[in-house]
Amino acid sequence: MRRTYVRGAIGIAVAALGLAAVAVPASAAPDTPSVALSGTVPSWASSAAHGAVSASTQLRLTVVLNLRDAAGAAALAASVSDPASALYRHYVSAAAFRDRFAPTTSDVSAVTGWLTGAGLRVVDVPANHRWVTVTGSVASAERAFGTHLASFNVGGTAQRAPLSPAKVPAAVAGLVAGVDGLSSELRLNTPDSVVPDKLGSAPAPPAFVNGRPCSSYWGQKIATTLPGAYGGKLPYAPCGYTPGQLQGAYGVNGLIAKGNNGKGVTVAIVDAYAAPTIAADANTFATTHGQPGYTAGQFTQMTPAAYSYGYWDKINGDQCGENGWYGEETLDVEAVHTMAPGANIVYSAARSCNDPDLVAAENKIVDNHSAQIITNSWGGSGDIDPKTHGALLQAYTQTFLQAAAEGIGIFFSSGDNGDELAATGVRTVDFPASDPWVTAVGGTSLGIGSGNNYQFETGWGTSKSVLTGGAWSPKAPGNYIYGAGGGTSKVFDQPWYQRGVVPGSISKYFGGVAGRAVPDIAADADPSTGMLVGESQTFPDGSVRYSEYRIGGTSLASPLMAGIEALADQSSGWAHGFANPAIYALAGSYAYHDVVAPSHTVAVARSDYANGVDPSGGLVFSLRTMNQSGTIFVRPGYDDVTGVGSPRGAVYVTRLGG
Repeated sequence: MRRTYVRGAIGIAVAALGLAAVAVPASAAPDTPSVALSGTVPSWASSAAHGAVSASTQLRLTVVLNLRDAAGAAALAASVSDPASALYRHYVSAAAFRDRFAPTTSDVSAVTGWLTGAGLRVVDVPANHRWVTVTGSVASAERAFGTHLASFNVGGTAQRAPLSPAKVPAAVAGLVAGVDGLSSELRLNTPDSVVPDKLGSAPAPPAFVNGRPCSSYWGQKIATTLPGAYGGKLPYAPCGYTPGQLQGAYGVNGLIAKGNNGKGVTVAIVDAYAAPTIAADANTFATTHGQPGYTAGQFTQMTPAAYSYGYWDKINGDQCGENGWYGEETLDVEAVHTMAPGANIVYSAARSCNDPDLVAAENKIVDNHSAQIITNSWGGSGDIDPKTHGALLQAYTQTFLQAAAEGIGIFFSSGDNGDELAATGVRTVDFPASDPWVTAVGGTSLGIGSGNNYQFETGWGTSKSVLTGGAWSPKAPGNYIYGAGGGTSKVFDQPWYQRGVVPGSISKYFGGVAGRAVPDIAADADPSTGMLVGESQTFPDGSVRYSEYRIGGTSLASPLMAGIEALADQSSGWAHGFANPAIYALAGSYAYHDVVAPSHTVAVARSDYANGVDPSGGLVFSLRTMNQSGTIFVRPGYDDVTGVGSPRGAVYVTRLGG
């Protein structure tokens, strides 16, 4: 899995309110009392060795504002989302939420007055006043935040950071949650999909074609000429499950045939960038595989031009691997349409993979109430640190609270690095999936039979061996390469809906207060049992043409769940909104497949073209062993790989929310 995308310049912090006023350095007005923002100086910026940053260097900063009544907003979001509450489904409009909880116009005026007074230019304030985005020079930023910015050598790379904590005027300190952009520290932010290594220039990514042989369904072809493992010969991996197979396996094919296909429900997708061929590709894929094509207006793509920052509006594809995200959008759109072929789909494109842009795309959907469901197949590697990234946490969580209050359900992929030990060196969950106000979707390995029937599921966690000298090397199961994210958050306490369902061995894994466990629910994610997608790709001869290949990751699981959720919304006649309370109310029931360890080790043989596109360069064979998940693992009941389990189609759809 590529880790080439970056989560943008963060350097953000929560206002340390209640501190005594401190003097502002000479770079700001000397007689203005101010309050320091904790955490604005990264740990790597403590070195005495630093260089100058040009005063004329242009910055883009986002000042995140506090809600007027964050506790009240959380109470409202909980009450309208909980089937046990008298206010269940009594959602509010975006306008009503803004009137009650958003910073006022005068609050925004006070903040913008301070910023423009320092020489910064306001370029964006969303209608719900979630933040104020400004541009301007380093000199103006130093005046505004009472600090000096310097350049530090961090691992051979020049990074920018404040020399002392940033400060805000005491008069507006209660309004400001934090600031993003003073520091150039980077936090990884990637799609949660396991795709071929597609790097290159937009518009069309380099081609990838499934190697042959592969199976049309689970166990169709056996690798009789390859070494066996675990006491027998191995089945070849499926070529990629089709819409009909996934609908059948998850038991929604009957609903769809009767017209419960998501009609009248809108599912939004948020990713970075926008594939120029997505509409044609998605329509070709659907009709090729016996699904209805898109009707007029059924698919809408909102591009980054919808939120302009002047010269900042230029898309930097090199920063995040722009066309690498095209496959992510393709997967998300086609997976939603697979499970809910009648639903409308709105794609909201962030102009980069940086958090300010991604949360802006998310917020735009929420504050315009453009959808009832939002699926997000991306995230950072590891949980969020509120001490240094508090404003980022506020920006996301406030958006999620508003969504819940409006009756919008937000789904996030749980991640593709399992317990993250191999990737980060510590056991951790990923954010934003760890936020208690979203539905975190974990991943499974799924077997689908010749009749599109559900055969088995187990936890997605893959170890790999490669055929070398007539034997599998390393010896099976080989080396861990990826798997569904999960575990226990050290940041977020256990939410009310998980009590009594998540065992203490998980919620108190780190001891002390019970933490938020991830994920909540799960669906197919294993690339060895992944979905077939169709996308325009650039082939070695320079031609660009539509082709299909198998793809996996929790990026597949999240849009599959979002599609099933659309069926549930249509079936009930109302939006389930933030569905976690309803999801956990059904825990242990027939609404879910309880995903557990198989009675014997399950593995597949996979063939790949050495050159990625055809057999001319030879084949590479690998052994992929399933359910290899480290410190997180499947077990009866709730577990930290698959949550409460995977949905049992029609039963889940008709029972959700009472």
